[in-house]
Amino acid sequence: MAKVTSSAPSQRMLRVGEQVRAAITQILQRGEVNDDLIEKTVISVSEVRMSTDLKIATAYVTPIGVDDHTDTINALNRHAKFLRGRLGHVLGAAAVR
Repeated sequence: MAKVTSSAPSQRMLRVGEQVRAAITQILQRGEVNDDLIEKTVISVSEVRMSTDLKIATAYVTPIGVDDHTDTINALNRHAKFLRGRLGHVLGAAAVR
C-alpha cells in the first residue's frame, strides 16, 4: 500500500513559522536594522513559510505606504545576514543560517 503524502504544512512547520514571523516583526519594530529606508517604512510581515526540515524560511513582507516596493525589498535583502543573526538570538536557535 502506497503512503499518502500531503503537501500541507505540518503543525510544527506552522508553529515555527509563526515564531519566526513574530521575531522578524519584533526586530523591525525595535528599529534594530540600521537602514534609513527600513526605519522610516512600515513593513508588514504577513507570513513565513518553513521548509520541511525547518532550515529555510521564506518571509512574505509588504511595505505599507510605499509605491515602489523594490527599494525596500532590496534593503531587506541587503540586511538578510544581520536579520538571520538577530533571529538566532531572539529565538535561541543553535543553527540559524
